[in-house]
Amino acid sequence: MGQPSVTPLDLHFAVSHRYRPFDLVSPRFVQYDSGTSPTSGTLVRTGVRPRAPFASVLVDVRRADGVVVAGLAGGGTSVLGTLDATTGRAAIEVTTGGATTVVKSAEVRVSGAFRFAVVVNENAVTVLVDTADTTGATDTDTDTASTGTGWQPVLTERDGVRALVDLRVPAVLDGLDYAYGGRGDVRLGRVRAGYFGQAGVRDPHVVQHADGRPFVRDGKLYLTMTNAGLGFFQQAHWAVWTIDLADPTRLEQVAVLFFERDGVVLGDHAGQIVHDDRTGRFVVLTSSWGDFAFEGVHIRHTTTTANVLRGVHVLPSARLALPTAVSSWDPALTRVDDRWHLAFVESEAQRPAFVFHPALAVAPPGADYGESRMVGADDTLDQAEGTIIQRVGRGWYVFASDSDAGHYPVYDMSMRKLGALDAPYGTNIPHPMLLPVGHEWWLITFDGTQYAEPVLGYGGHGDLIVMRGR
Repeated sequence: MGQPSVTPLDLHFAVSHRYRPFDLVSPRFVQYDSGTSPTSGTLVRTGVRPRAPFASVLVDVRRADGVVVAGLAGGGTSVLGTLDATTGRAAIEVTTGGATTVVKSAEVRVSGAFRFAVVVNENAVTVLVDTADTTGATDTDTDTASTGTGWQPVLTERDGVRALVDLRVPAVLDGLDYAYGGRGDVRLGRVRAGYFGQAGVRDPHVVQHADGRPFVRDGKLYLTMTNAGLGFFQQAHWAVWTIDLADPTRLEQVAVLFFERDGVVLGDHAGQIVHDDRTGRFVVLTSSWGDFAFEGVHIRHTTTTANVLRGVHVLPSARLALPTAVSSWDPALTRVDDRWHLAFVESEAQRPAFVFHPALAVAPPGADYGESRMVGADDTLDQAEGTIIQRVGRGWYVFASDSDAGHYPVYDMSMRKLGALDAPYGTNIPHPMLLPVGHEWWLITFDGTQYAEPVLGYGGHGDLIVMRGR
């Protein structure tokens, strides 16, 4: 854990790595791969479907003297993206009850071979194209694809889709397969479908043991991150990643977590996973951004003995009782001196502007984490989030991110401000995920670099940033 006499204010950080994770289909979570060129001229239902409405269909198009089609379909319901190369028009179609509605369309000019993708993030549907030479390519075969510059969104719509069908409802989604095909003279190549990956990542939080030790296996650190979707907060979802401690550029998504509540499946995110070695359970904490509509945010939780660090999980969750009467997010949980400590963000307003600050609660000795009482909060700040609890040297500290001041404030466990980390502060509100690695310290964070904001709007950020401290 470093030298015993070290405090957070003794550390000096510099950026060592910066890169952009980008995958329309997460590599470990491909559910369908045609392998060879399928026959077009009809809509092919694959018989494979996602468990949550965060999914993509990627199509290699060899020739398109007609309409390329991809999306989700089953029974009398479908949500499809189309591209008519002859007229230069892309569209999003929703079919329910035998009636087909074009909810949105846009002009798109393509020629020759190209790639075509339809992505579902919650109820938002996005059509993308990649007109680069893609013979034999996958998402990660070229630098342009891996940084998000190969795939270009041309059309997206959420409200129009939701007015006709709610893909978050399990009974609706359970009847929809990945689908693709063509209308007219269309020749397709490889088709892949699976769980949507990310347009960027944010909110890194190390998976840890209850006593604060980072969860490391085979030289890889486990951490959760919010996978940026193609749009606003509701289009994001949560995933578990590993990062190679010998090479921070080796990042791999190993689990996808969704949450079922209020009759729908959502992509709640911005949370933490803690493994309680005493009970063998995982404590899973998230923020309720999955259905955010400027009507408040709260922290949710569940416990499970299932291995949430691998595979796809749809977990039930409940609202966590907190000693605050206002909105809350960004939970950070650690057992310090045999008492659960929970740092979080309090927010008294989201309209007309967000106002939020860090806070800390603690449970009585022997009590569970859901019985916490307020220790204190820094209500002098208006734009501070990203709460983290970490031990440095002999002491425990709460860290946060203050956008107005452009630094990472450091608090003791009474929420008394001690100063700020000596670390570069980027765009957006980067979270200070501080942790010891061998004989040095790392700070893993993100920035506000957007992906295709003119089409998608705010929400498709950011780059992953790793700093090293001395």
